[in-house]
Amino acid sequence: MPEAESWQKEHFSNAYMLAIATRGGCTIGTWNQDKDGVDVTLRRRGLMVDFQLKCTHNPRGAGGDLVYDLDVATYNKLRDPERSAPGYMALVIVPAILDDWILHEPTRLLMACHGYWAKLQDQLPPRGNATTAVRLPRTQALTCESLELMFQVALRRIKTGHDEGEAA
Repeated sequence: MPEAESWQKEHFSNAYMLAIATRGGCTIGTWNQDKDGVDVTLRRRGLMVDFQLKCTHNPRGAGGDLVYDLDVATYNKLRDPERSAPGYMALVIVPAILDDWILHEPTRLLMACHGYWAKLQDQLPPRGNATTAVRLPRTQALTCESLELMFQVALRRIKTGHDEGEAA
């Protein structure tokens, strides 16, 4: 069985986000340049949320959370307090065997994966010079419901200039 390549992981994480965003009533914009640390922007009712997407079959864990080493430049771009759209990272976990990523059934196509998210907006400076560990709590599954929380954060930032009292 072939091992997944980087571009396959990238496309699969985009497909996961597209499925969740579509079900959640969002439009999705992708960027042809990853200049601002953003792979996709979701929009709904004039609000926007930015995401850096990552995909792995071998996630690290620490204290019940997942941990992903994100490069410092991207981390800093997503945590910038002056961003107009809140910055998040999403991590999609796939099976180790590429052939197991998609299950074909007579009436449906199933993606064998699950995603988690972490809000990076306004986070503390990175601990490392090259990468920094981003903690993604297992309680923060990337779902339509969690997207709703993220759009509530975006709305609060517009109305108040901060997102205190947020759940996301």
